[in-house]
Amino acid sequence: MKTLIRTALTVAALATAAAACTSTAQTPEPAPLDLSKDVRLVAYSSCDDMLAGLRQKAAENVGPWGFGPGIQPFGAREMMQSDTAMTAKATPEHSTTNVHEAGVDEPDLVKTDGNRVFTVTNGKLRVIDTATKKVTAELELVKQDQPGGFMSGDLLISGDRVLVIYRGGMAMMEKRFAPQMQTAYILVDLSGKPKVLSTVRPQGEHVDARMVGSTVRIVTRSQPDIKFPQPKDRIGEEQLKKINQEVVRQAPVDAWLPKIEITDENGTVKKDSVACERVSHPADYTGTSLLTVHSLDLAQGVTAAGTDPISLAADGDTVYGTGQSLYVASNPRWWWPSGPVILEDTAVEPPPTPAATPDTASTAQAPAEEPSPTEPTPSATPSATPSSTPTDTPTASPTDAPPVDPTEPARPTPVIPPEETEVHRFDVGQAGAPKYVSSGKVPGRLLNQYSLSEFEGNLRVATTQSDQKTSSSAVYVLKADTLDKVGEVGGLGKGERIYSVRFIGPVGYVVTFRQVDPLYTLDLRDPAAPRVTGELKITGYSAYLHPAGDGRLIGVGQEASDKGRTLGTQLSLFDVSDPASPRRLSQMFQKDSGSEAEWDPHAFLYWPKTGLTVIPLSGYKDNTTGAMVMKVDQSGVTKLGMVKHPKQTQQEYTYQPGIQRAMVIGDELWTVSYEGVQVNDATTLAEKAWIPVT
Repeated sequence: MKTLIRTALTVAALATAAAACTSTAQTPEPAPLDLSKDVRLVAYSSCDDMLAGLRQKAAENVGPWGFGPGIQPFGAREMMQSDTAMTAKATPEHSTTNVHEAGVDEPDLVKTDGNRVFTVTNGKLRVIDTATKKVTAELELVKQDQPGGFMSGDLLISGDRVLVIYRGGMAMMEKRFAPQMQTAYILVDLSGKPKVLSTVRPQGEHVDARMVGSTVRIVTRSQPDIKFPQPKDRIGEEQLKKINQEVVRQAPVDAWLPKIEITDENGTVKKDSVACERVSHPADYTGTSLLTVHSLDLAQGVTAAGTDPISLAADGDTVYGTGQSLYVASNPRWWWPSGPVILEDTAVEPPPTPAATPDTASTAQAPAEEPSPTEPTPSATPSATPSSTPTDTPTASPTDAPPVDPTEPARPTPVIPPEETEVHRFDVGQAGAPKYVSSGKVPGRLLNQYSLSEFEGNLRVATTQSDQKTSSSAVYVLKADTLDKVGEVGGLGKGERIYSVRFIGPVGYVVTFRQVDPLYTLDLRDPAAPRVTGELKITGYSAYLHPAGDGRLIGVGQEASDKGRTLGTQLSLFDVSDPASPRRLSQMFQKDSGSEAEWDPHAFLYWPKTGLTVIPLSGYKDNTTGAMVMKVDQSGVTKLGMVKHPKQTQQEYTYQPGIQRAMVIGDELWTVSYEGVQVNDATTLAEKAWIPVT
């Protein structure tokens, strides 16, 4: 996406503000985490070396209940249906998936090349012609009665090739839940009659993927394939743990090596596993999780090299990519040998559900600063439905675990290690498998991929570090080639946590929240001495930040009372042309509502050419569920109207479909829900077509 804030103007303003701006937020936290431990990856010298190391580490980290939940098997049969082929025509101007870095595409539930719109619902890929607004091709990938047949897939496209990503998940612990499908990547060719070219089923679950050109880098995560005994007699946890440790020490190397199954268009199945010499490890690791990076060029398809995988004996849940680098970061682990440890976020408390009131939408001019509340009150978490912040901690231990011997001594309270995030960097600038470059770590916990940003040879990382008493956030600057720390600025939002981050060139923006929303502006021109230059306190918070022209920043999140109670969706336009004095120019507020754009930036649409801005909206009433359409210019935010999909009836129940995505194609606004795709005039919002997809 285009960086629209003028760097020269920002740098000049930062220089002017340097001496005048002071903030207690610049003071680093005391007793910094020891970062001297070597975490650089080391390749195993042989399979024997790998087996010995993994057995030892896994035995140290296995618990009485094993490593955690396993993976369900998956079987899918491809079927196909087609219609007329696309005819050559001029491609209309169109928006694309909202991505973090320009030129680096990210998987999403809908894609367009201007001439076609691609969706996957209920196991079926559909192609819609944007000129005729009709479905021109369908391809059944997963039958409805198979595991995962009801699920939607994510997509990446390159020319006439489409990669459909089915995200495998951890198996449910109780049999009454529907089984989840295994991770699968299905490559489809649409150049003629649609057909499946290959299906790749790696062991483990999908983490994320990035595409540069036609080459996709896919990150998966797997656990050792070790079956632990389930004693019928009642025994204590310590004895269970010893039994499991012995099982681990006897496990073969094949239990750790990630497996890959590739089915070609003729139905021929090839099974393989990652070679020992392509597995690396950091100095400190658990042996209970492996990350695998697969490479797949959509233009070439699956070759003899398969997905050319490499693996790391590490964990990871956040992927960030540029044109040359792929970063995989692992947030602090929440599972210990004694079982899951449930931590409460003491910085914020969920508010009670607000009473439904008549919906209102208003455009208001907001003051540059509002006073902090003086009375101690509980703070708020997002009240959108579903929750606007993903849950990081497990909520229950296995329900089918053997009962514990009541005579066994009480389990000691586990010692919670300090929070720290490991980051691994790979060079993806060349064809073939990526090359490992370096690893590092920082204190605290990432919010999402926007907490990471590579710029002029450095990686900026924003994290929140918390314990059961307090929390604080910081931005660290690491040298990209070694991931050694260059500088840091800490003390951001004491007692709060990060709700959004955006790095734009040499400037950073961090939003923290508890009762009021400090928007911090950061000067990152000197990597060794990053500093806070400005701070804006307003009610509510922004969960996503987006550049919107010279000196302007859009924030999407929740408005809140001065006591921290969330009230509904808000979109703010900030003037950040003076980093020492950021201010809010305008705000759009929709009471008692939430937006998917708060937790998934792919749901946010900003069309710079006209200022058209669209966010999905879910409210307590049907008339506030749809997509809010606005215009954002240099002076403010104006509401243009609401787009709603036709009401649906299912088993005598009528409901308003929730819109998930919006795209601009030519002079039309296309919106997508699970039930279908609607086309509206981008200027008048008059409905032009409804295309059901279920």
